[in-house]
Amino acid sequence: MPDYEFLLKGLNNSKKSIGTDKGLAKIGDSIVNLIYSVAKSIYLTKIRNFKIAIRTGKKVNQIILSNALKNAGFKGEYAKSRANAHDMADTVEALVAYVWLRNKISIEEMIDILVNNFKGEFKERKQEIEAAINAFTELLIKIIEIID
Repeated sequence: MPDYEFLLKGLNNSKKSIGTDKGLAKIGDSIVNLIYSVAKSIYLTKIRNFKIAIRTGKKVNQIILSNALKNAGFKGEYAKSRANAHDMADTVEALVAYVWLRNKISIEEMIDILVNNFKGEFKERKQEIEAAINAFTELLIKIIEIID
């Protein structure tokens, strides 16, 4: 695995500083969208019995990430005290970037966690959002275990 930990130099490694770092959130935004797009593509291809490969490029909205952070129970430890949905989404993205840059979890592992926690057929947007919230909640629980 490549060593990207030098990108964390100068970061105060407290929970709040990791979760509120804007630079980490920017890096994490790309990672979150990548892992979600690949995981969704894999999941939809599998539930359709591999008859046709489904490839999708989907951005993760802030509602999914903010609800996942709340469900995981770590909002108070990592997010701003008066965080809105956008701030909480940034916190999730920062946490994802932090553990990935530290080589504590791979892109592949994060994709697998999402795929393994998706449920349903994603026929309705509401169903997809609920499945994504649950999957990202499980990913966050794993990430917090790594950080702690």
